[in-house]
Amino acid sequence: MRSPAPILRVAKTARPADSAPTRIGGGPTLLALSTWGVVQVMNHGITKAFLDKIYKLTKEFCALPSEEKQNNLPWAGPVQGYGNDMILWDDQVLDWIDRLYITTYPEDQRQLKFWPQVPTEFRETLHEYTMKQHLVIKQVFKAMARSLELEENCFLDMCGENATMDTRFNMYPPCPRPDKVIGVKPHADKSAFTLLFPDKNVEGLQFLKDGKWYKAPIVSADTILINVGDQMEIMSNGIYKSPVHRVVTNREKERISVATFFIPGADKEIQPVNGLVSEARPRLYKPVKNYVKLLNNYYLQGLRPIAASLI
Repeated sequence: MRSPAPILRVAKTARPADSAPTRIGGGPTLLALSTWGVVQVMNHGITKAFLDKIYKLTKEFCALPSEEKQNNLPWAGPVQGYGNDMILWDDQVLDWIDRLYITTYPEDQRQLKFWPQVPTEFRETLHEYTMKQHLVIKQVFKAMARSLELEENCFLDMCGENATMDTRFNMYPPCPRPDKVIGVKPHADKSAFTLLFPDKNVEGLQFLKDGKWYKAPIVSADTILINVGDQMEIMSNGIYKSPVHRVVTNREKERISVATFFIPGADKEIQPVNGLVSEARPRLYKPVKNYVKLLNNYYLQGLRPIAASLI
């Protein structure tokens, strides 16, 4: 089954005459964010040609010999660099994935030793992609606030000046036993929300709803998916839903995607904004700091850390 992710139009650009007049943050979009937790974003200001370039460079990096990637881009603890899950116990289930994970924003938090020098355009293009995404992120945050009749900067302000963007380049190799092996185990994101540039040809992403897994659709080449993260669910007092999702493997085809996580500053206390707490809708979550650390401890065990934040 496919998840009916509606289209979210961010930029004020012309629409085809036969397209539905979808207001950002209203109608189907608000419904999707409060039920599925995911929307398609079009007219976001990042051209198809540029997204094609991101896909091409990601594919070229993933095609490098494993020894070259591992020698040049070692893991720095559990987060940055090239590799797979940290192995913490003997019977741990590993994801069927090769990935490169790096902090991309703000610039003074970058560790360029983890940024590939091959392909040669990778660093410059990733910098440009990061700045374009940052503009989209600010627009989406404001739209999410306005849709709930809140001051448009309330979510951005709670995330703080030390908020970061982490980008993960994913390559799922063909798997001989897709019935037995998972690409990424079921989880919800640690972010406020996640911008996902999915593979345009190969399915794999699935969302869990009402106990059933739904396939995310193949989207057009100029479309980005946005899914709500745990920290936005907390800030919205449970109105916006952080969906559990997974990636399944393919027997014959590799699959590539690029995900960017917008993460509130570790120094900021994340909690439901005041305008969403009332007698009719009491506070659902306790304040939490450094949610990413909490998630990393839970994720590898297949658990949801947001449960620890519930009152």
